[in-house]
Amino acid sequence: MLKTNFICLLAAGLLVGVVPAATAAGGGAVPAAVQRGSKKQPAAVVCPDPTMPCKTTFEFRPHQLPFRLPANAVIFDTEQFYAIVLKSVRDEAEGCADFIPEAERLQAQALFPRYKVFSSRCYDPEELYYTNVAPKQQFMAVYAGRTRAEAGRMLAKVKATGSFPGANLRRMRTGFNGT
Repeated sequence: MLKTNFICLLAAGLLVGVVPAATAAGGGAVPAAVQRGSKKQPAAVVCPDPTMPCKTTFEFRPHQLPFRLPANAVIFDTEQFYAIVLKSVRDEAEGCADFIPEAERLQAQALFPRYKVFSSRCYDPEELYYTNVAPKQQFMAVYAGRTRAEAGRMLAKVKATGSFPGANLRRMRTGFNGT
């Protein structure tokens, strides 16, 4: 099986110029990527509590939801989680000028000190992407947990504040594309 995977990768041209001649001839070490086969990398773990340090190799911006990112990661997705969208704004402007201001995010963060309040920005290489959100919308959300039960309890807390009448629950993931 390992030899078959290796030959398929070599035939596809993915290892041309990378694999030493001894490996291609059947001798020497097999590259780690070939040894692992085509297994998908594990999902990154979200760091939902802003009062606790997040063991990561990437420096996240204050408005981003941090997660454990291994060294030399290029493209990485997180585990799925629940979030409560507290507010969203339509982003029709060129240059991505419409988003939730940081001062507003900080006010919301003060209401939920142990749950990260995060917001999206127009996607660029230094920004995270979020799934299960409408295009041309920027949002502010609060982390609500890994399970539907946790999320339901958090939604009740959000509604109890009376500050976010349109709050709604979403299952999403975030990710990083450093290419």
